[in-house]
Amino acid sequence: MNTKLRWIPLTLVLMVIGFSSQAQDKNFYIFLAFGQSNMEGAAKFEEQDMDVDPRFQVLQSIDCPDLNREKGNWYPAIPPLTRCHTGLTPVDYFGRTLVENLPDSIRVGVINVSVGGCRIELFEKDKYKAYVETAPDWLKNMVKEYDGNPYHHLVELAKTAQNDGVIRGILLHQGESNTGDKDWPQKVKGVYQNLLADLGLASEEVPLLAGEMVSAAQGGKCASMNSIIATLPEVIPNAKVISSKDCEAVSDGLHFSAAGYRKLGRRYGAQMLSILENQSFNR
Repeated sequence: MNTKLRWIPLTLVLMVIGFSSQAQDKNFYIFLAFGQSNMEGAAKFEEQDMDVDPRFQVLQSIDCPDLNREKGNWYPAIPPLTRCHTGLTPVDYFGRTLVENLPDSIRVGVINVSVGGCRIELFEKDKYKAYVETAPDWLKNMVKEYDGNPYHHLVELAKTAQNDGVIRGILLHQGESNTGDKDWPQKVKGVYQNLLADLGLASEEVPLLAGEMVSAAQGGKCASMNSIIATLPEVIPNAKVISSKDCEAVSDGLHFSAAGYRKLGRRYGAQMLSILENQSFNR
């Protein structure tokens, strides 16, 4: 009798493990996004942007009562996808492009933790505190919305998401505030490697897609950064650079228009689809 009783806790543990493993849907592809204002979303979304396939979901990054959204819950990916009052981002049309082209059995989820005006140092685990201490108040206020540590905030959300699906890629759009910084690729590599380590991910299975700044042809004030971004695959073999050529910009020379975000987002999506196709072919 006692022997049988001793087996009960083990049975319960095995049942819990079984239920937990069943909860993760291998057909739920999750993508992390981070960066500064262009990834955050600087253009007003329009009526055409409000119709979203329910297979495209966003994991809410902060509480937004006005949107009836709570941090850590999945919702249809209707903009805004970053914080409560942000705008259209490349992530919007990245996700749309994937669900339009992947089998109906596949769902796509995104997590976007971005801070307008930030340097890449904000996402460096060992340097962010010193960086925030010297940052202007407007940036500090945005950082506070992510509990004072955007990198940690992204990791914690990603861990939550891993209970539901599988992380398949990381999207980055950042560099305006690091224009001319030749060490930027190495700094990005550090952030990327930390994300992989903290989330138990393999680089060959989780590529990094990094977008260019507004192009010189569109009046981009930080277009010179694109030559530095182009070297990213030299330090991260699994990185891909997303072209901003012909992506419409607004008059400030820093941000894309809504049309520009749509085109850039579709390019992120097309690149990811090509990677997913190659991964499937090689298995």
